[in-house]
Amino acid sequence: MLSPIGSVSSVNTLSPASTTQAVGVGATTGAATDFSQVLANVATDAIGTMRAGEATAISGIEGKASIQSVVAAVMAAEQTLQAAVSIRDKVVSAYQEISRMAI
Repeated sequence: MLSPIGSVSSVNTLSPASTTQAVGVGATTGAATDFSQVLANVATDAIGTMRAGEATAISGIEGKASIQSVVAAVMAAEQTLQAAVSIRDKVVSAYQEISRMAI
């Protein structure tokens, strides 16, 4: 069962330091996470997904993995690669936009 919502007055008791924490991968642990750490975590996860897809594909070739698991792993690796390329394109675009700014 859901617990009842407390009074709204408790929101005003937050300290300024707790309201300025970044929202990101580390937000669930309560630690502030900067943008570079979020990108590093995303890159680490992407590398892990790509390695898992490769390992599953090799296992499928050896006959140790089912076709369904190979297809699922390869599709996950493909989605991860497409996301990584999209993020890279956005970062390059942002860099080019910043470099065009007049100082």
